[in-house]
Order: sequence, then C-alpha cells, then structure tokens
Amino acid sequence: MSRTVLVFTEQKDGRLRHVTYESLTAACRVAEGGEVVAVLFGSRQSEQVEEVGKYGASRVYVVSHDDLHQYTPDAYKQAMLQIIGEVDPDAIIMGHTAIGKDVAPRVAARLGLGLITDCTDVCTDSGEVIGVRPIYAGKAFQKKKFIGKKSFVTIRANNIELQENAQTPAVIPFDVTIKDVRSVVRKVIRRSASGVDLSEANVIVSGGRGVKSAEGFRPLQELADVLGGAVGASRGACDAGYCDYALQIGQTGKVVTPELYIACGISGAIQHLAGMSRSKIVVAINKDPEAPIFQVADYGIVGDLFQVVPKLTEAFKRALEEK
Repeated sequence: MSRTVLVFTEQKDGRLRHVTYESLTAACRVAEGGEVVAVLFGSRQSEQVEEVGKYGASRVYVVSHDDLHQYTPDAYKQAMLQIIGEVDPDAIIMGHTAIGKDVAPRVAARLGLGLITDCTDVCTDSGEVIGVRPIYAGKAFQKKKFIGKKSFVTIRANNIELQENAQTPAVIPFDVTIKDVRSVVRKVIRRSASGVDLSEANVIVSGGRGVKSAEGFRPLQELADVLGGAVGASRGACDAGYCDYALQIGQTGKVVTPELYIACGISGAIQHLAGMSRSKIVVAINKDPEAPIFQVADYGIVGDLFQVVPKLTEAFKRALEEK
C-alpha cells in the first residue's frame, strides 16, 4: 500500500539534525513505494534540499516566515496545519525532540489524529503503520497501530539506521499565514557545556555524584572532546549543583542512545538507566565493584575515575593520532 508521507525537518544552528535523516529513512519505509515529502522551515539553502533528497524526499516545501526563525508553539502549529492541509499526507513523521514533543500533540489534537510518540522503530504490517516504543523505563516494548486513516509518529534519535534513497526533489516555496502569536523568543541562552547535541551524540561521557564537584567534570569534558562526543550527567550530579540540568540523563531528563556511553562515578539507579540503557556499548567506571551500573555495562573498570579517565583520554589521543 503506497502512501504519501510528510516529514517535518528540524534544524539547529543552520544544520539539519540527525533525527531528520532518521525520520526520512523511516518515511521511505512507511511510504512503501509512495512519495516522501519534506518540509524546511526558514531556509532556502540548496545544500539542505540536496540532503533531504539524499534520504528519499521527492518534494521539498520551503517555508520562509519571520515567525519561524525561532520555535514558538503558535507559529509552528499554524504553519504545520497549513502544510498538512496542502499535502494531505497519509502519514506524518518528525523527531521526538523538544520541539517535536511540544508541537506534535498540538497538531494531532487539532486534526483529531492518533499520535504515537518516542518511537524507536516504525514499520508496516498488513497495510497498517506500526510504531514501536519503549515502556516501563525501557524494560519492555510495545507495538501500537492507528485506528484512523492518517498516522502521526515522532522518532527517538539514534535508533533508526540511515539508508540513502537518493532523489532529485522538486522545490516548492510555500507561503504561510501566521497570526495571533502569543509568545516571542527574545533571547536564546546556551546552557549545555558541549558543542555536541547531547540527544544526538554518538559518544557520551557522563558523570554522577562521584565527580564530587563542578571541577570534577573537566576530565570528562576532555575525554568527550577527544572522542567528538558530549558530556552528560546523572540527576544526582545535577541536584548536587555540579552541572546544569540541561545535561541530565534519565527518566526525568534526556533519553539518549549513543554508540558509546561512558558512565563515570554513576551508581546506576533505575531512573538513570531509563535514560541510557539502550546505548550500544556501555562502559562503567566506579570505585564500588557492587554498583548496579556494572550489571548493564558491556565493560567495567573498578577504580578512581580521576585516575582512569585521564589515562583513557591519553590512550584515545595516541590511538587517533596513529590512524
């Protein structure tokens, strides 16, 4: 059953986020030979059009409007509703990011659509779209399908393997009417210590109460920089004031699925595991050999993180220099 699938892309600092490519890959799968349509907000850059075409978009709607330069729920909701009305897709896909989590329920409620959020996989079965999502803090997974004719899902980053399906997309400038915007972004303050987006990082070096202070995060940042990764933290470290809550990973923080997760001085409380247990490889560094984190770790180092982490940093530096 071929479908028209609409993908709302997302940018950060002028670049498409990785979850956009995952959404396009999922859209090609769901389309089953149909058409994948992408939407670019606030940019007419040919490079981004080529990028979405690389992953299967055959049409790209380019939407430029002053109220779309920074995300506000009112502006994005109005723009998305108008585009959906124009395209009339069978399915809608976007990332399960801060923006996706905020605007997708608003749009779905306005259109009376079913919505499956935080999907780690999207597939089809007997002509129906199926969303796979974790439940019970990641201990189990459920498959959900839609009752209505239209599908709307949001994708968790770093879960869908990218697959290129190169197209030469038709570029369609699209004008939207936006009014009655009740909120305005005056200033954006970057609070994350790393230049790498934590939710999409392939490598995360995370610290817990064992780092002992804000200064204790410095060797973790050095290791993350060498590996091209990001720094995260447990809630315990955030509550202790060692770092900003923007770095928090866990049930009440960010959910991450990197290729490599290095847990430093983190005991492994169930709330923290809920945010990182689906990492591809987990390395735990802790002085306590009985720490629960070792039960989910692929590799464990029993030792003082302030001795182990600098040695890892130097070892990785040498290895990367030799490549």
